[in-house]
Amino acid sequence: MDNGASSYRRFLDGDDEGIAQLVEEYKDGLILYLNRYVQNIHIAEELAEDTFFRIITGKAKFRGKCSFKTWLYSVAHHVAVDNIRRNSKGREIPLEEVQDILRDETDLERHYIRAEQISRLYEALKRIPAAYSAALYLVYIEGFSNGEAARVLHKTDRQMRNLLYRGKLSLKSELEKDGFSYEEL
Repeated sequence: MDNGASSYRRFLDGDDEGIAQLVEEYKDGLILYLNRYVQNIHIAEELAEDTFFRIITGKAKFRGKCSFKTWLYSVAHHVAVDNIRRNSKGREIPLEEVQDILRDETDLERHYIRAEQISRLYEALKRIPAAYSAALYLVYIEGFSNGEAARVLHKTDRQMRNLLYRGKLSLKSELEKDGFSYEEL
């Protein structure tokens, strides 16, 4: 599997269906990733659109040095950082809770408990340093390898391992403050 590289090549060769497939495949994960930075799902959606705009217009060039997904998330990282820099004049961004509820769950009580745990986990991720949160999100939620996540965040492999280690400790500490039982997840 080429993680979208062939669809992107098709788009570059003039097939608009290639970009439509990329948007369909990556938009949801990209929006959730960007939401980690801006804490506002609507702004995250706009930043995802900006990310796709950058790759459509050729402002960002895929050179094949990493997987397409890694490159796409790296472009999104730059878009998020640019947005934060533009809006960093003391303006606060309102927080919103975002949760993707599993609709097929039959046991309502178990579903509610699980949803509450996930919500508390995401809230704890918001309280730890952004670098830790981004690293944990990319590796454990998006499924990136440590190397891919390191490329997205512009870190060395060793720095990435340290971010993940410290991030897990920080997240565990935040969860324990709330009396969260993290072994159940």
